[in-house]
Amino acid sequence: MQAGDITGLVLAGGRGSRMGGVDKGLQNFHGTPLALNALMRLQMQEGGLVGDLMVNANRNLSAYEAFGTPVWPDTLDNFAGPLAGFLTGLERCETPWLLTVPCDSPRFPLDLARRLAQAFESPDTEIAMAAAREDDGQWRAQPVFCLMKVGLLESLAEFTRSGGRKIDRWTGQHRTVVVPFDRPGDDPLAFANANTLDELHALEKP
Repeated sequence: MQAGDITGLVLAGGRGSRMGGVDKGLQNFHGTPLALNALMRLQMQEGGLVGDLMVNANRNLSAYEAFGTPVWPDTLDNFAGPLAGFLTGLERCETPWLLTVPCDSPRFPLDLARRLAQAFESPDTEIAMAAAREDDGQWRAQPVFCLMKVGLLESLAEFTRSGGRKIDRWTGQHRTVVVPFDRPGDDPLAFANANTLDELHALEKP
């Protein structure tokens, strides 16, 4: 995988229901809107692997467009969840790979793209997703942190047309590699997401 081979997509298309219905991607983290913070972290990915950038949003599109990056709403109706964002990203992606990140995990790793890309050293890999230890001490996949081949568009389009909305049910149809982020020095809150404003403020602490 070469520099610029990956398009980075920020998922900001949710309802923000657990945050009182606010547009989560526009809430501030250290004074910067969450979606813009995510775009900046994608730009800073090691090795320059991430070239093109875009945002998936369904509200306040002009506010997101002000970040200077293409903004695309879901092509599926009724806030259909992260897979709707995946589908939108694959439809618009002009590079061989698409990397998705949620807007509400502001500390995701700056080596995310590189470490997920290593899974594609095996030629049969189609999808790589991160895994992290959660509060209960268990390791779990973080499927919204997902690097995938752009050729999966037809598969995802068919899956969503048939009513599929669960990420794991779709990724389970493909050769998916789970990449644990368990190295010494990894931020234990790298994949923590903010569902409430209190959780967001807590993530601002060192």
